Amino acid sequence: MIFRAVGASRPYPEHQLTTSRQWSEIPPQQVKLDQLVTTKTVLDLEALLSEDSTFYGDLFPHVVRWQGVLYLEDGLHRALRSALHHRAVLHARVLDLDA
Repeated sequence: MIFRAVGASRPYPEHQLTTSRQWSEIPPQQVKLDQLVTTKTVLDLEALLSEDSTFYGDLFPHVVRWQGVLYLEDGLHRALRSALHHRAVLHARVLDLDA
């Protein structure tokens, strides 16, 4: 199993980070793929296979920690690409709603 679980929604409350600029204020940290719960069940293969998939967005995936669970909010294609390269961790920006 690549991820802890595959979810289809964001079960955590709305948060204040809505732009890449706001997310960029959170320093990236290492996160294990098998600790992540996805918030999307569908992946666009063009985004996965594109060489410039991060050109218009944040270089790091966005993760939300809520009630002790890490939810992958944005960056599913980056996380899956890491898994396909046999990497067990990735660098992501983690918003801690438990804090």
